[in-house]
Amino acid sequence: MAIRVVLAEDSLLVRQGLAELLATADDIEVVASCGDVDSLMDAVAREDPDVVLTDIRMPPHHADEGVQVAAELRTSAPDIGVVVISQYAEPRYPLLLLEAGSDGRAYLLKDHIHDRTQLSTAIRTVAAGGSMIDPKVVEVLVRSKARAERSQLSDLTDREGEVLSEIAQGKSNAAIAEQLVLTKRAVEKHINAIFLKLGLTQAEDVSRRVKAALIYLSQQSDGSPDAA
Repeated sequence: MAIRVVLAEDSLLVRQGLAELLATADDIEVVASCGDVDSLMDAVAREDPDVVLTDIRMPPHHADEGVQVAAELRTSAPDIGVVVISQYAEPRYPLLLLEAGSDGRAYLLKDHIHDRTQLSTAIRTVAAGGSMIDPKVVEVLVRSKARAERSQLSDLTDREGEVLSEIAQGKSNAAIAEQLVLTKRAVEKHINAIFLKLGLTQAEDVSRRVKAALIYLSQQSDGSPDAA
């Protein structure tokens, strides 16, 4: 029996192109084609598909609707596989998709979906309960993890990161305290902890503030996941 697929993509041209591409696979049948989340969920209830193939961003909010649909189906219809297609290789989207489990989930970049073999393989894989991540996304995830492990900022708490961000903007302790609604004493304690974690214990206070700010800014420009 053919794998029954509900297709969701807000661009009519892309939707038609995907449907035509999948029509060349003998074991895959597109049973519904949708342009927004509401029609997608209606089609899922009506057609009981094996797989949902969805864009990551769709009406009404053009945020991460595809990931949200995958999360909802994980609870309401766990046997339905989901393939999310996206133009975003950044780690947070595939990590969100997989945070409740990788079974029956795939994440592909739109740059690669013209490859019928890759798209069809993803659909077959999730229909069988497996998972698949675009190789380019895996590469980005590996690089991101390596940067995080190298980052001098990785040991800072969230609050210390906020204080360091304010230091990098050239703010005084008093200004930081006002901005973050902290006491001056609390700000001083956070700054001392920052200097200690960054290995800046053997210099004048002004010099340490400058060096801490440079470390923060260098991590920002490097694209570290610790960047705000």
